[in-house]
Amino acid sequence: MTLSVLGGLVLLGGCGALVAVTVSHAPKPRTLPTTEAPQDKAPGKDAPSEDPAVEEGSPEADVKVTRCAVDSLTTWPDAVVEIVNHGDSKATYVVNVDFLDDSGTRFGKGLAATDTLAVGQKATEKAQGLVKVPGKVTCRVSKVTRYPTN
Repeated sequence: MTLSVLGGLVLLGGCGALVAVTVSHAPKPRTLPTTEAPQDKAPGKDAPSEDPAVEEGSPEADVKVTRCAVDSLTTWPDAVVEIVNHGDSKATYVVNVDFLDDSGTRFGKGLAATDTLAVGQKATEKAQGLVKVPGKVTCRVSKVTRYPTN
């Protein structure tokens, strides 16, 4: 029994080290549009979105942040993203969102995804952060992956 527990702990430690090395060597994300949660509005209200400064036809051009907010109860950030499939076939999207402080430092991240989106179809998804936000938050799409589906 003790050996099983020790073996499990060693395995978990090894996985943690692998994740740490992978994350530290990950490429720096491209700067994409950001949306800031307004301070004078109640959490959950819509915030204006900036126009994407991305290449037309790229997966990033299919996604925009439509809301960036902090939940008043949990103080966790979230971003609502609108995904429109501008490709030429059905696709599945995975959207990574960074939550930034006033200085532009990332203090959290969230993930939104949609499955089998038809050409021209629109979906609205939520990327949820799991860290407490000390104050003002800005949401930035850091990566979009588009997978063709049948």
